Amino acid sequence: MLDRDGPTPIYVQVAEMIHERITSGELRTGDPVPSETALEAEFDIARTTARNVARELRRRQLVHTVPGEGTFVGPLGVPRTKPTRAVHAIIARDLIARITRGELRPNRAIPSEKALMRQYGVAKVTARQAVSHLRDSRWVFTVPRRGTFVSDPKDWPETSLSP
Repeated sequence: MLDRDGPTPIYVQVAEMIHERITSGELRTGDPVPSETALEAEFDIARTTARNVARELRRRQLVHTVPGEGTFVGPLGVPRTKPTRAVHAIIARDLIARITRGELRPNRAIPSEKALMRQYGVAKVTARQAVSHLRDSRWVFTVPRRGTFVSDPKDWPETSLSP
């Protein structure tokens, strides 16, 4: 539990909690550290605080960051644990399932990038990749400055996609 009124900065407290996950084996060498978005949601902290958590863990030499990919347990150069499927593809598949079940209806907006970031604990680029995949395969269309909407069923791909 975070002591928001105590003398220890919040980012140091969160870094200590992540450090505990590493030493306990919950996070192993090569595993990704929770993203900034995931840290924001889990600990109810600001984005700057989440960035400072990663900086503190790097200072302690517990993790390394690969630009565009994330922060991983262990020193630079250790093999990283690869997800069996790209995260953006998992998000896209989940959204396709919601569309085909009728939860997301034609000509209605899909969840915003920010909502996808919070729900899946991913960076903006990952949320954008998922939406881009849906757009490229005609499940959705985007109206500038209005949002992204579910396409008419007649425009959907003929076969079910497996991103």
